[in-house]
Amino acid sequence: MKYNKEIFYQEYIRREDTSLRAPYNPELEFYSIIQSGDTEQTKELCKSSPLKNKKGLGILSNNPVNNIRYHFVITTALIARYCIEGGLDVATAYNLSDFYIKKADNMDNIDDISELHAFMCIDYAKKMRSLKKNLICSKPVAECIDYIYDHLHTKITVELLADKVNLTPAYLSRLFKKETGDTISHYIKMLKLSTAKNMLMYSEYSPSQIAQTLAFPSQSYFTEQFRIYTGLTPVNYRNSYFRQTPFNNTQTSSDYHK
Repeated sequence: MKYNKEIFYQEYIRREDTSLRAPYNPELEFYSIIQSGDTEQTKELCKSSPLKNKKGLGILSNNPVNNIRYHFVITTALIARYCIEGGLDVATAYNLSDFYIKKADNMDNIDDISELHAFMCIDYAKKMRSLKKNLICSKPVAECIDYIYDHLHTKITVELLADKVNLTPAYLSRLFKKETGDTISHYIKMLKLSTAKNMLMYSEYSPSQIAQTLAFPSQSYFTEQFRIYTGLTPVNYRNSYFRQTPFNNTQTSSDYHK
């Protein structure tokens, strides 16, 4: 059967496999996806697992509305921390968290709080994506970066991007290099390798599956480039960092009721 990278990638985005991980592990992966600025994955995960239906939430209050509100506050605070760790300035991160927590405090309906949670998560993801484009001035380069983020499971070429923004490949390459300080091919490779790190840390997929999903030419090429990028092979990286949080002392909402 032909391997379909797009279907596999979408399965990676949408999965909720609690049989293979402790309840808090999907949360850590979710926060990492927001931190990376991947708005599409964030939208898909919010849609497939809204806060009101999220598995593993403990009872923080006997009042159902207060219970979901308290979990909203905890996850908002943790997302702010992850985004600060990813480079978002402290004032922006905490102002955003204060804004959403105050809005949740004025709500008395579980569905409304759960919907607000999705808006909050996507808002943070957008802030992180904008942060990664903060030195970019031109619309064509910004559009290219958005396309790259949303199509990591495909082979992306300079020619394809140039066609998307109606520029010649040579001119787009010069413009991209001028505004990002990086070549298009290197930028794509670094973003794919960064995504591969997340997949090795937070998913059960093998290095060969990840190499195929992210459209690397071969597993050996993926392994070679990953070793250059991290100093470790994909297998050694997973053995060292599987399911770890960026913070040694980070608690998740599930940790508060253990």
